[in-house]
Amino acid sequence: MAVERTAVNPWPWSVELGYNQAEVVTGHTRTLYCSGQTAMSAEGKPQHPDDLAAQLALSLDNLETVLGDAGLSLPNVVRLTVYTTDVDLLFQHYGVLASRLGRVGVAPPTTMLGVTRLALPDLLVELEATAVA
Repeated sequence: MAVERTAVNPWPWSVELGYNQAEVVTGHTRTLYCSGQTAMSAEGKPQHPDDLAAQLALSLDNLETVLGDAGLSLPNVVRLTVYTTDVDLLFQHYGVLASRLGRVGVAPPTTMLGVTRLALPDLLVELEATAVA
């Protein structure tokens, strides 16, 4: 069976920047490879400067939007990578992420990475996920 890739773009601004928010890959199984989700508005503007907890919550909202547009939800996430510019600060607010995942009964394999900066200077956290159905 051939692999088919379908772009998932709930917002047009990412296409203008040259990437998809996610891709659904079908073949033997259905897999969604999601680009990093940050605290961006629907218009592509960073939100909540200097508030990591609020950025983490909005990043999760945006991840759920992308998942939803692909017909999936948080329980479908099988891999999560968390990038942050401040690991210590992220640990102080990690409950935002853990409780959201816990409410839907998932604890996907997760990697957390401290980075010098993200794509835009005001961004403090980014979530990258893989989901299957």
